[in-house]
Amino acid sequence: MKLKLSLLALLCSAGSVMAESAPKNIIYMIGDGMGPAYTTAYRYFKDDPNTKVVDPTVFDTILRGMAHTYPDDHTYVTDSAAGATALSSGHKSYNGAIAVDTDKKPVKTMLEVAKERGMTTALVATSQINHATPASFASHNESRRNYDEIANDYIDNKIAGKLPVDLMLGGGTKYYVREDRNLVEEFKAAGYQYSDDFAAMNDLKQVPALGLFAEVGLPFALDENPTRLTQMTTKALDLLDGQNDKGFFVMIEGSQIDWCGHANDIACAMGEMDDFAKSIEQAKAYVDKNPDTLLVITADHSTGGLTLGAHGQYKWETDVIKGVKATAGTITKDLLESDDLKAVWQKYSDIEFTDANSIKLSEAKKMGEKALLLAVKDIINHASFTGWTTGGHTAIDVQVFAYGKRAEDFYGSQNNTAIADKLIDFIKQ
Repeated sequence: MKLKLSLLALLCSAGSVMAESAPKNIIYMIGDGMGPAYTTAYRYFKDDPNTKVVDPTVFDTILRGMAHTYPDDHTYVTDSAAGATALSSGHKSYNGAIAVDTDKKPVKTMLEVAKERGMTTALVATSQINHATPASFASHNESRRNYDEIANDYIDNKIAGKLPVDLMLGGGTKYYVREDRNLVEEFKAAGYQYSDDFAAMNDLKQVPALGLFAEVGLPFALDENPTRLTQMTTKALDLLDGQNDKGFFVMIEGSQIDWCGHANDIACAMGEMDDFAKSIEQAKAYVDKNPDTLLVITADHSTGGLTLGAHGQYKWETDVIKGVKATAGTITKDLLESDDLKAVWQKYSDIEFTDANSIKLSEAKKMGEKALLLAVKDIINHASFTGWTTGGHTAIDVQVFAYGKRAEDFYGSQNNTAIADKLIDFIKQ
C-alpha cells in the first residue's frame, strides 16, 4: 500500500513539473494604441442587432487581466517606444527610447534572448518594420526617429554572430533601400529570400525571409486590403511551423489601430481592429494545433481618448460607422479633387448629405485640406456619437489577453514589464 502511495505521489509530482514547463513557441501580439474602449467598440461594431444578446468577440474569450503602461517618469502617458521597450525587455524607459534605459544604454530584449537560445525569431507589422514597436525588439537607439540607424541594426545587431530576426513581414522599403546603404541586398547576401510584392507573398517559401510591402507603412485596412495583417500572420505562422526543434518567438503588431486613433477616425479604427481580431483567430487556431504554444496579446497604450457615446446622448451608432467605406484621409483627398461633393460623399458614406453637411464641407474645402479633413471626421463622429479627447495617447491601463500553455500566468493587474519578465523567463527555460 505504501509503495502504491509513493508511486502515486511521484506521478503527481511529475505531472506538476510537466504542467509548469515553459511553452516551446511564443506568439506575442500587440495592438498599438488599443485601449479598452477599442475592444468594447469592436464588440458593438460586430454585434448582430437582430439578436437580443451582444455576442462576445475573440477578445472577450481570452481576457486575463490589465497592465499599467506608464513610462519611467511621472508624466504617466507613454509613447509607443517606451511602451514597447517595457513590453520587450521588462525595463521602463523614457518616451522615444528604443530598447535602451534612461541612461541610453541597451537593454536585452526577449527576441535577443530567444535568438541566443537558438529559437527562430520573427517580426510582423502593418507599419514599417523599423517603427517603434518592432524596433524595440531587435534594435537599440536613443530615439525612435532614427529610422535609418534602426534599420541598420537589423543587420548590424548580431546575436551570437547571427542576424537578430529570421523572418520580417511589414513595410519600410524607404529605409532598407537607400542611396547610402542597400540593406535588402545585404539580407539577400545573408541568405534571406526577399519580396516587395504583397500579392506574391506566398512565394516566400523559406526562413530566413524578408517581406517589405510598402515604402513606409502598409495602406489602411479600410482603404485597400482589409485582411493584410491576417494574411501576414497566417504566412508567418506557416513559415515558422516546424522550422526549429527549439521553437520560435514572433511579435505581431496591429500597428495602425494607433494611427487611426491619432487621426480620431473611428471607421479607420474599426477596420484595423477587425484585421487584428482575425489575426488573433489565426494565432488561436495555431495554438489549438500546437498546445506547446503560448499566445499573449496586449497594447502598449491607448490612443485618442475614444468614447462610445458623445454630445450628452446615450447612444453609439454602429450602422453609421459600418456605412463609411474609406478612411477620412481618402475621403478628403477625393473631395478635394472633385467638383461634385455630393457624389463623392455618397460613394464613401451612408450619412445623409444634408444641406448642413454640404455647407460644412464646401466651406471647409475653401480653407484647404486640413480644414476639410477635420470637417469630414466631425460629420462622421457627430453622426455616430463617437467622442475623442485627444490626438495623442492616454494613460489608462490596457488589457492583457492570453491563450494556450501558461496562459493562467497572466491573470490580474500587473505592470507591463511583468508581461515581459514572464515571457523572458519562459524563453530562458
